[in-house]
Amino acid sequence: MSPFKRLQDYWQVQTGEENVPLEGDAPAWLISLVVHLGLLVLLAATFWDFPAPPQVVELTAVPLMEDFEAPVDFAYSDLKVEEIGANSLNGLEIADAVGEVEQDVSVVETPQVQTELGQLSIQEPLMPTESTELSNTFVRQGAAGTGVTGAVGAIDRITREILDSMEQRKTLVVWFFDQSLSLSGQRQAIFGRLDRIYDELGVVEASQHPAFARHDDKPLLSSVVAFGKEIRLLTPKPTDQLSEIKSAMASIQNDDSGVERTFEAICRGAEEYRRYASNEQAKRNILFVIFTDETGDDGNVKGPGGLELLDHAVKLSRQNGIRNFVVGIPSPFGRKDVEVKWIDPDPRFNQEPQWTTVTQGPETLLPERVKIAFGGGRRQEEPLDSGFGPFNLTRLAVATGGIYFTVHPNRNPDRPVSRAETSHLSAYLKYYFDANVMRKYRPDYVTANEYKKRLHQSRAKLALVEASSKTWISPIDDPQLRFRRRDEADLARQLTAAQQQAAKLEPKARDLLTTLTQGKNDREKLTEPRWQAGYDLAMGQVLALKVRTEGYNTMLAKAKRGMKFQNPKNDTWDLVGSNEVTSGSALEKEAKLAEFYLKRVVDEHPGTPWAMAAKEELTNPLGWKWRETFTNVNPPRVAQPNNNNNPPPPRDDRRNMIPPKTTRPPPKL
Repeated sequence: MSPFKRLQDYWQVQTGEENVPLEGDAPAWLISLVVHLGLLVLLAATFWDFPAPPQVVELTAVPLMEDFEAPVDFAYSDLKVEEIGANSLNGLEIADAVGEVEQDVSVVETPQVQTELGQLSIQEPLMPTESTELSNTFVRQGAAGTGVTGAVGAIDRITREILDSMEQRKTLVVWFFDQSLSLSGQRQAIFGRLDRIYDELGVVEASQHPAFARHDDKPLLSSVVAFGKEIRLLTPKPTDQLSEIKSAMASIQNDDSGVERTFEAICRGAEEYRRYASNEQAKRNILFVIFTDETGDDGNVKGPGGLELLDHAVKLSRQNGIRNFVVGIPSPFGRKDVEVKWIDPDPRFNQEPQWTTVTQGPETLLPERVKIAFGGGRRQEEPLDSGFGPFNLTRLAVATGGIYFTVHPNRNPDRPVSRAETSHLSAYLKYYFDANVMRKYRPDYVTANEYKKRLHQSRAKLALVEASSKTWISPIDDPQLRFRRRDEADLARQLTAAQQQAAKLEPKARDLLTTLTQGKNDREKLTEPRWQAGYDLAMGQVLALKVRTEGYNTMLAKAKRGMKFQNPKNDTWDLVGSNEVTSGSALEKEAKLAEFYLKRVVDEHPGTPWAMAAKEELTNPLGWKWRETFTNVNPPRVAQPNNNNNPPPPRDDRRNMIPPKTTRPPPKL
């Protein structure tokens, strides 16, 4: 008998009742309830978060510091230093808090911590810093290529810089104007805006205020300097009188000598006005504003102490806290010279546009781009905007915390600009590029010694500069592609002459390729986008040049061995481009390598002049093929009529003709 049954019998005997509790399914239900309740209690006890025992925190009072002095926002040291900027090897450049280029990868080294167990490395991932998106109008100090369509746009920004300077302390502004004919329009534009500029600066109002009666108390003083073949200080003493400033500017005459003593003028100005920065009683900020459409040809002329005038101007500016703002011209991409449009202002002479060559580049200290023109009959490429100004003047602005403004009235990054659209006294640049894209392709604005040091630290950079210095290669800028067969001997003479011309280029192309190949192993070590794009474009173009030249020569040799026209009526052979390279397996491999480098430039550097040049190169086939055609090179002779017996009546057209106007050559711009 089960225990439960005994319990029921015991209940009946003791109570005398027949019915007993927990009959039927009730016992099973009760047992299930008890079991499940137990499980719930067990689970609750397992996951219950019991409060931690209270902790005792002991606080120790820190004695207050007596005579605590709150820090000031700005402090100026009385110690005269040779150069301004951060206390580092990079000087002023490292002091700039706004990055010109956004780095994709953090260059911060892994921190090392010394502990009792030894030196440990903190392996926490360091995320790269991402800059916020800046507006298109944002321009920071030390900017190298701020594009505007006119000098007036640059003046608006410079006016703001002057106002900011006046909020810090009294200020001296020195206006520098080059006297070249090509800058006459800008001088007139600035002269017409002077009243508004000085009204915005509050100079006119301040000049009448009794608190500024003394010369040393004036919040803003100005001076004017003109330079060309001679350097003239047009204001004997800095003034706050607008009438004196306007009179000085109006007295500037055009100088047609073609001589621009730009950096000598800046050095002389720094020597002349440095006392306004060193005077402790009336210390001033000094801003130089330089208007020029030249490169500053005297930047590499030796000056005092053996320094070149560019370096001397930078040194004097840094010593005296002078910031240089240059309103200049854009440099053509990878070129020294550019064509400038000139229309004779005298209506008595021919008014047709004329083009004269003017030096407005390059944008780098040494050439960083190979310049070759032979490409399937393509003449040299259209001039492109480099995105930056001439190296010397741009470095002056960057190194002294100023801004270089590239001024061109036809600037339009959205579409190409034609020669007809190019304004009078302006350079012809067909394409312009977005300043936000070009910002990270800024040249190295360093001294010549530092530049050469960087070259020797990278074989790829050194190879690019050496190869670029050996060009322009242009023995066959316009190669002969049409060969008319008057007879076999004449055709052979044409082919031989073209072959001799091409043969002169072959060793030069091989030499360039050998030079560039010496830096091939260091190419992947390049981190700067400018050097990456420059090296890849050079390799692609030089390989393309070599393939085209050797293929061209091979096709000429084939023709000399004899070719027959499929159509007996044809009499002319044309050499045209072909996507198929049929001059040997070695050239086929070099052709594929050329395409690899050029496509990498297009893919990795969109929206830049390097990518545009690479696209242009890719549109020209690397191979050649012969195509026959008919040009009627040997027309049948036609008998000439004999008009000796019927002479034509005399004509006197001179009375009805308008004599053509005399064409004068462009002056030195």
